[in-house]
Amino acid sequence: MAAEEKEKRKVIVFRLGDMDYAVPIKQVTSIEKMLPLTRMPKVPGFVKGVMNLRGVVMPVIDLRLRFGMEEADHPPSARIMMVSSKDKEAGLIVDAARDVLDIQEDRIEYASDVNGYSGQEAMEGIVKMENRLLILLDLTVILSDKVRPTTMPALNR
Repeated sequence: MAAEEKEKRKVIVFRLGDMDYAVPIKQVTSIEKMLPLTRMPKVPGFVKGVMNLRGVVMPVIDLRLRFGMEEADHPPSARIMMVSSKDKEAGLIVDAARDVLDIQEDRIEYASDVNGYSGQEAMEGIVKMENRLLILLDLTVILSDKVRPTTMPALNR
């Protein structure tokens, strides 16, 4: 690798409300239009149900609810991002899938380094872009068996 080349991470950017989030592209298996879900009893409120995608039944998580945001109608641009982390797979409902970006590692401010960071465990870090901030998520936490909603920080932009 040339000395002037910096290490990069490829991510998929998606939107929830008015915030942009990112997850590593290697953890996204597909992005689907909204599909009918089958509700399941006795699951956390953020698990909206299960879906059959190409013969595989997977849970679907509404990220708004997972992050403790208010429930809202899904816009026409809403998608289900199929993701995997370690041995878990699920669909994540997002308002829109936006971009695929190469993020330079030196642009990531890791959660443990963020001033005033108060334990937002689903956030791996914040990516400083020229005209916006991206919240880089840790899918291991989002897909964990923890049932309490994970709150995300409000960022001043």
